[in-house]
Amino acid sequence: MVDHSFTDLTLAALYDTLNPWGPGDDFYLGLVREARSVLDIGCGTGRLLRRARAEGHQGRLMGLDPAPAMLVQARRAQPDVEWVLGDMRARLWDGEFDLVVMTGHAFQELVGDEEIRGCLRAARAALGVNGRFVFETRNPAARAWERWTPDRVYEVIDADGTSVRVWHEVQGDGLSGGRVRFTETYEGDGWDAPRVSSSVLRFLDNDALRGFLSGAGLSVVAQYGDWRRGPLTPAGPEIVTVAERAL
Repeated sequence: MVDHSFTDLTLAALYDTLNPWGPGDDFYLGLVREARSVLDIGCGTGRLLRRARAEGHQGRLMGLDPAPAMLVQARRAQPDVEWVLGDMRARLWDGEFDLVVMTGHAFQELVGDEEIRGCLRAARAALGVNGRFVFETRNPAARAWERWTPDRVYEVIDADGTSVRVWHEVQGDGLSGGRVRFTETYEGDGWDAPRVSSSVLRFLDNDALRGFLSGAGLSVVAQYGDWRRGPLTPAGPEIVTVAERAL
């Protein structure tokens, strides 16, 4: 099995089509509009920061992502943003951002405990005075992975007019050790073969999440269960967290 997710320009170009702008994007855009300087960790194609700049945001905007193909899309669409290849180990951070975000469930791609701790410590270091770190993770009680099945096929049209079908398949028994392994398969008309991306996501409940935040020197300011800022519920879809540097 070949993982194309970090290198395939064709798949990166499909990302925004497969993941259309939605309520979560509106939520984060509202925060970005109010911040003078923003760091987007795992920015993907950079559409959040691209949208903010296109609307006239005059401050510093930086997008960070480990996938070169994603940043190709970002740079093509909006060169007037700092696009940085890598993760939070890419540089030393020194309190230069009013807002740090992780959107699109990018936080769940931190699979190991040390990965989580390292990213959270770096996010804290990047926050200026009164800065906020905002991110979301899927609530494991909602069991979203049970809907990632091969019978749910999504069809999109790429920039060349090619019809591309996409489906997901969970590996093993689903949630195991707080992690879900799955594949994402892309099949396009005229392609020699399907392209398969394999992934692992970490699902943390809120108690574990708060433990990691506290250990990294971050305190929770607010948490929401949906993009309308509704309260957390036992089986709600999201755990949206707003954190700041602990005193």
